[in-house]
Amino acid sequence: MKVIGIVGSLRAGGNTEFFVRRALDRLGEEGFETELVHLRGKSILPCLGCMECRDRGGCVQTKDDFEPVFRKMVEADGIIAGSPVYFGSAVPQLMALLDRAGYVSRQGGRRLFSGKVGAPITVARRAGHNFAFAQLLLWYFVNDMVIPGSAYWNVGLAGASGARDAAEDEEGLKNIDHFAANMARVLRKLRG
Repeated sequence: MKVIGIVGSLRAGGNTEFFVRRALDRLGEEGFETELVHLRGKSILPCLGCMECRDRGGCVQTKDDFEPVFRKMVEADGIIAGSPVYFGSAVPQLMALLDRAGYVSRQGGRRLFSGKVGAPITVARRAGHNFAFAQLLLWYFVNDMVIPGSAYWNVGLAGASGARDAAEDEEGLKNIDHFAANMARVLRKLRG
């Protein structure tokens, strides 16, 4: 079984990458195949809302990096979406991917994410986690995914100094570890 972790941050080696990688590392220790997918360096255009994907069999926008990332999402058993919090919400690059993926996954009446397992991880310096986390969580719900919980929300507290800050968030690390253990358990039960 495979779990992908999508890092919405455009900063290399930053806090969001650190927390998503932490979850993937724990899942790897549990025997899952994992892959970290960066949006950094990729162009993902926003959804046009044209609904052409319903009849066309895919997105009309073909001159960006959406399709390879979307394929990874479809092929995975689990999806973790990680975002830094900018002005109280998830980053637009990640939302562009998720918006388009949500629509394209329903083409021809299919629901390609239905039954997959996953949840978001958000990272902020001080505040904004709750809205950004809920914003991403709604995407999992509307796509009929199974969402494992944790002992608290999957949020990290870290500032602008990169992964050094993230590594000092002991409570955040425990929550991510607990989430990853729950995700492994749910995946095994559903796929067993």
